Amino acid sequence: MAWIALVPLLAALGSAKRIQAQRAFGLGLATGTVAFAGTLYWISGVMMTYGGLTWPTALAVNALLVSYLAIFVGLFAVMVTYYGTSTSVTVGIVTTSAAWVVSEFGRGYLFGGFPWELLGYSQVEVLPVAQLASVFGVYGISFLIVLVNGALASIAVRADRQRLITGGVVLGVAVLIAGWGQWRLSQNTLVNEGEPVRVAAIQGNVAQDKKHDPGFRTSILDTYLSASRSAAADGAKLLIWPESALPLPFNEDVGAAVAIRNLAKETGSHILFGSEEFEETGNFHYYNAAFHISPTGINGPTYRKIHLVPFGEYVPFRRLLFFADKLVSSVPDFSPGTEAVTFSMDGHRFSSAICYEVVYPSLARSAVSAGSELLTTITNDAWFGRTSAPHQHFSQAAMRAIEQGRYLVRAANTGISGVVDPYGRVLAQTELFENARVVADVRWINAKTVYGWTGDLFVYLCLMLVFCVLVFSVRANR
Repeated sequence: MAWIALVPLLAALGSAKRIQAQRAFGLGLATGTVAFAGTLYWISGVMMTYGGLTWPTALAVNALLVSYLAIFVGLFAVMVTYYGTSTSVTVGIVTTSAAWVVSEFGRGYLFGGFPWELLGYSQVEVLPVAQLASVFGVYGISFLIVLVNGALASIAVRADRQRLITGGVVLGVAVLIAGWGQWRLSQNTLVNEGEPVRVAAIQGNVAQDKKHDPGFRTSILDTYLSASRSAAADGAKLLIWPESALPLPFNEDVGAAVAIRNLAKETGSHILFGSEEFEETGNFHYYNAAFHISPTGINGPTYRKIHLVPFGEYVPFRRLLFFADKLVSSVPDFSPGTEAVTFSMDGHRFSSAICYEVVYPSLARSAVSAGSELLTTITNDAWFGRTSAPHQHFSQAAMRAIEQGRYLVRAANTGISGVVDPYGRVLAQTELFENARVVADVRWINAKTVYGWTGDLFVYLCLMLVFCVLVFSVRANR
């Protein structure tokens, strides 16, 4: 569907010689509203179940988020109208694709950002196309998809010779990229290099209403200790527990700290796990953190989550949401971390993203730039229930593996846990809401992808193109 999803909007914008900016914005806003309402429907359920909101209030808050995200599609539509009549068909289609990339990048960072389910993620399971992410990131895939949509929309408006030729060239480019992607998959270079290591992702399947209850502290810890011993018996040298695996903050739970250190010594394994952390250094700080324990029982560095979840770990515009007092008052204000951290293991280094922040491509790149040879991500998706959200979250994590050319290991409290190779192939994964563990062999990888070297340079080039074409169009229309 992604390859034709924007055809109606682009055809409507291109069918008139001159379309008013207000009407273009309205068309874009309507398109974005439909798209995001369908993608983020599950947020209302989360707010009712865990935020204590009534269904009308939950729908209202969800509608606010959907409307905000739809604004970026509206602005995209306005950009398209400004240069639509002042450029050639080819330049128009290319600039339209660049404008979409700019709008996606903008919604990922403005006001804290929410880069959930960018258009390029629709191809994460179409592996030949998904390989483009190793060069341009997920934004490059979004660009290609809109390029095809633009060509089809142009032909739908008027199928003249120039538009048919342009459409044929665009489709040819898409086929060539898919062919290159298939060749890259067949080479399999990354999975044949590097030292192997066996890892395990432990899925405790702890119910959300028990997760932070001190009364279940012992049973929860025993669940992870037992599964970890079994995984270690299968040869796992890195044991990964989910986000907030412990009911109490690790630096305040002496009993859990002793048990985990003893487990590391007993099994000779490294252990990575998520827990909350308190810090009082003048001011009180509350962090969502990832801790590393070595086989000697010594704590490694602590990674503090950088990108916090809006409405889950902090409330944006808290004062304006007076009508959702139950939600606002129930959400603690976590403090964000400030820097990427890598953990040391047998002469190698690995990193972790916590929950939602795995949807930020730049964070994984920062970790790789800091020396990470293996990506991990820990999360608690119990909030989402049996909706599409856990599947959306997993697919976005998989894209990070392709972008950076690294294995990615994901440990989720209630699923989906799994292992993804550097080409986006899922080697193993669990089902939702089952007590399970995944044990797999991965490799330490040092080589960088093109995207790993250049980062979001492609996005900035798109921004420059859009700016230059808009300036030209404004001058031409005077």
